[in-house]
Amino acid sequence: MKDVTQLDEGWSLRHGQELLEATVPGCVHTDLLTAGLIPDPFTGLHETEVAWVGRRAWTYVRELGHDSAHERTDLVFDGLDTAAYLTLDGHPVGSTRNMHRRHRFDVTGRTGRLEVRFASAYDEAAAVRAVTGERPNVYPEPSQYIRKMASSFGWDWGPTLVTAGIWRPVRLEHWSTARIAHVRPLVTVDEGTGRVEVRLEAERTAQGRGRTLRAEARVAGARAEAVLTGDEAVLRLEVPDPRLWWPRGYGEQPLHDLHLTLSDDEGRPLDTWHRRIGFRTVELDRSADEHGTGFTLVVNGVRIFARGVNWIPDDAFPSRITPERYRTRLTQAAEANIDLVRVWGGGIYEDDAFYDACDELGLMVWQDFLFACSAYPEEQPLRGEVEAEARDNVVRLMPHPSLVLWNGNNENLWGFRDWDWEPALAGDSWGEGYYLGLLPRIVAELDPTRPYTAGSPWSGSWDHHPNDPAHGTHHSWEVWNRQDYAEYRASVPRFVAEFGWQAPPALATLRRALPGEELAPDSPGMLHHQKAEDGNGKLNRGVGRHFPLPEGDFDRWHYLTQLVQARAVAAGIEHWRSHWPVCAGTIVWQLNDCWPVTSWSAIDSDGRPKPLHHELRRVYADRLLTLQPVTGGLVLAAVNQAAEPWRTAVTLRRWGADGTLIRESVLDIAAEPRSVVRLPVPHDLLPDGPSAKEFLVADIHGGADVHIGAGAGAGAGADGLRAVHFPVADKDFAYPRPVYDVAVEPVTGQRDRVDVVVSARTLVRDLLLQTDRLGPAAVGDRGLLTLLPGEQVRIRVTGCATVDVEDVRAALYCVDTA
Repeated sequence: MKDVTQLDEGWSLRHGQELLEATVPGCVHTDLLTAGLIPDPFTGLHETEVAWVGRRAWTYVRELGHDSAHERTDLVFDGLDTAAYLTLDGHPVGSTRNMHRRHRFDVTGRTGRLEVRFASAYDEAAAVRAVTGERPNVYPEPSQYIRKMASSFGWDWGPTLVTAGIWRPVRLEHWSTARIAHVRPLVTVDEGTGRVEVRLEAERTAQGRGRTLRAEARVAGARAEAVLTGDEAVLRLEVPDPRLWWPRGYGEQPLHDLHLTLSDDEGRPLDTWHRRIGFRTVELDRSADEHGTGFTLVVNGVRIFARGVNWIPDDAFPSRITPERYRTRLTQAAEANIDLVRVWGGGIYEDDAFYDACDELGLMVWQDFLFACSAYPEEQPLRGEVEAEARDNVVRLMPHPSLVLWNGNNENLWGFRDWDWEPALAGDSWGEGYYLGLLPRIVAELDPTRPYTAGSPWSGSWDHHPNDPAHGTHHSWEVWNRQDYAEYRASVPRFVAEFGWQAPPALATLRRALPGEELAPDSPGMLHHQKAEDGNGKLNRGVGRHFPLPEGDFDRWHYLTQLVQARAVAAGIEHWRSHWPVCAGTIVWQLNDCWPVTSWSAIDSDGRPKPLHHELRRVYADRLLTLQPVTGGLVLAAVNQAAEPWRTAVTLRRWGADGTLIRESVLDIAAEPRSVVRLPVPHDLLPDGPSAKEFLVADIHGGADVHIGAGAGAGAGADGLRAVHFPVADKDFAYPRPVYDVAVEPVTGQRDRVDVVVSARTLVRDLLLQTDRLGPAAVGDRGLLTLLPGEQVRIRVTGCATVDVEDVRAALYCVDTA
């Protein structure tokens, strides 16, 4: 039987004449941090002080010894970052030039001093560029010339921290006769029968050549055997009526253990392989219709509006991301009613722990191949690495049922057409051959059970503009860059794969990352941790369209920027969801951060949710109520993504800003499963826009989220559904000075929890309790809330033992233009 020796301990990093203790998996930056030789690049302005690290060569060393009696010993690296030359006792072992693939070296009978020498990624990229020639790039860094995490070189949300190191586990594998080299389980469901076609590839030692091998596969009570006289076999298993894996919100996520054993001709086990699989079908409907060309995911025959987020590496040093951290971040996604996570092409193929968590949580995964915002040479030495990397990761990831789509690249097809690449390239290769040739061939060969799309955005062919909203996937960035978020309502793309709005992280995160700094939008640390081009200018213009810009009041500016982020993203999602099935999905840019930064994220780098996270939970819920402006009036849209019909009454109330109820009416809603109902709002309920003193509220009756005070009339409903419409910008509306009472009540038997109770005496719009102001570990269960006069809300706060009313009042913000 194969033996494995982990080699994660005993490493040193050569730093000048010193040998520093090294952590593997890890990287040079984290080892230097541990040794106290560099400052934390995530705090203050220290990022610039450590730029030298990425421009140096580095060497990891350890003694390698073993006394295995097996015929073969392999040295296996799951990840080397990036251009490395390996020697053992002074003799060559091999070399690498790709962070995104595994490497295996035969070291049978060899022992001694193992050295892994990493060249500077800049030097490696320069050497490749000298061979291939120049290629355009969105950023002034050479990420397209090296198969490395592109965002290591910086992005408009990330630091420039060019890493090197043994970033994934390393081990010795000792084996005889044969081992399992590759396993590809092709999982399908056909007329109620689950089918698993296990494609096995074995590798043999010299002594094992010519020997008969046996393979056995087992899953869910089914069993299959095969005899190998060569190196390949196919084992077919059938499981009658398997329980299907569903995306969250559509059903359960049953997973089944698939075991494979390779034995010799006498039945002695040589090697084993185990993964969890799920039975489900997935298709991508790209049919043409009267609206253009669709882009709809279909899982187990059910058409799905994808409620998605884009995922970037959760740390600029990805070796620090633990399985627990993956689980926490993805659970936060599920809690926001997200059902799809797009792994973006400028990052990494994530660890198996990421996909395991998605399998269990029912989060569909859209997986980019790792190409982003650059023209990529298609010549050697890159082409061979690209193919090896793609084959490696398709085989590694295909057992996961959560993986529903392979995507060729991020924005490169669009870039070729619109970003002046074509004339600069003058006929040179730029990646098209990867996206339209090599990658779809690899997916068709290795993983034909899943769809592939050439890029995001991509209209499906060069017959249409790559970012044509009527065809395929669309990235909507004109709004953030140049327009008010109301412009999201100007079109109905078939699938919005990227859009978003910036906001700073939580105040506690900023204080930790910028210690001692007097915070201001343009203070040195705030500007350094804002990587977007004219990012603060866009933030201020976004706020200024709706509110007076606060001068000299950072706390107010912080609240307003987070509020506008939540409103902007909600405006897009509510509009596009209300146009299902023409629009079949939205993927917000972005879920997470890799360091403390002002960005488009819903969760900051310390794991603290922004108001956007709570807003996603509302707008991505199975049932959504929204008021949508249309020519000449308003539409009440009821979105029902649940499997059951929705029969309910909606109370529409036209209010005066002073708390006067002007008119009230009830509309009955009958929405079939997975459908949208759009009803015109009666003319007599439309607020008088020119007066700037009226607004409209739509509620489902009940009272779970907002409790009703005396004389208030109907409040928010049992489903927590409320929609509001104000016909003018906040700065033009006649808001009264907000007045509300605050109480703090302990939670019986739970010392670290309190209830904050807010009772509105006037209209209180977009009330927000910034819980991290109560304590860095404090978390609330509510985001932005709009209260009518007489309504009361209860906010459960965990992670703070003692707070008083004045603490809470200081942490409460709302719209106040009076």
